[in-house]
Amino acid sequence: MEERFRVKNVKCGGCAAAIETGLKTLPGVHSVQVVIEGGEVTVQGDDLQRATLAAKLGELGYPEA
Repeated sequence: MEERFRVKNVKCGGCAAAIETGLKTLPGVHSVQVVIEGGEVTVQGDDLQRATLAAKLGELGYPEA
């Protein structure tokens, strides 16, 4: 299963690392790919809940665009 997001505030590698680390703490998340330019986040895993992922991104300071 895959979910894609376009998020705000992604400006550097540190931002990408924070997103990856934060989302990987959620159950079912296997991998996270962040494209800094454009703020694209792709999450792959099992039984992913879009609302849960979006809430975590917001908590981390990267709300959906």
